[in-house]
Amino acid sequence: MNLSNLFYQSIKRVCDLATVIVTAPIWVPLLLIASFAVKIKLGSPILFRQQRAGKGGKVFTILKLRTMVDGDGEDEERITPLGRFLRKTSLDELPQMINVLRGEMSIVGPRPLLVEYLPHYSKEQFRRHEVKPGITGWAQINGRNAITWEERFKLDIWYVDHASLWLDLKIVLKTFASVINGKGATTEDGKTMAKFNQ
Repeated sequence: MNLSNLFYQSIKRVCDLATVIVTAPIWVPLLLIASFAVKIKLGSPILFRQQRAGKGGKVFTILKLRTMVDGDGEDEERITPLGRFLRKTSLDELPQMINVLRGEMSIVGPRPLLVEYLPHYSKEQFRRHEVKPGITGWAQINGRNAITWEERFKLDIWYVDHASLWLDLKIVLKTFASVINGKGATTEDGKTMAKFNQ
């Protein structure tokens, strides 16, 4: 890691912490309200915990608000109307502010994917793990779940090669627009992103 990249990563960590703290008066009440709604509609547990691959492929536990009922059916069959709303508005991602505080994630970066995908990446695709995963990212403002895995990985690698504070700010601002219109929350046939099994 060269000095300029090290400086960027250090400043980015400071910006992540500052963002989480400064915006707490906004996201904490939203999280509490959404959590209460999940408790009423779905019961316990309120949080969904899952192992994901972070920087360098290191495994961590990602936090999300629960959006589905228990069962053995397909995700599309188990997701509730409340869960669909939480996903469309990205409110289900709010608990990941805690992941940012822990240093496991950043505000901006490639989305953390399932650990089971690790053996299937090509050498180039694995480069997405050169940086911390993010709550939002370059792929999220350029299609989200409505793009192919190949397109997503290309966008992730492009971000790794061009990461900067200005690009991060651009991604954050465009994320708000994507969340408002809900674009790309599902694939064209209305389903969530299919699993990567290349």
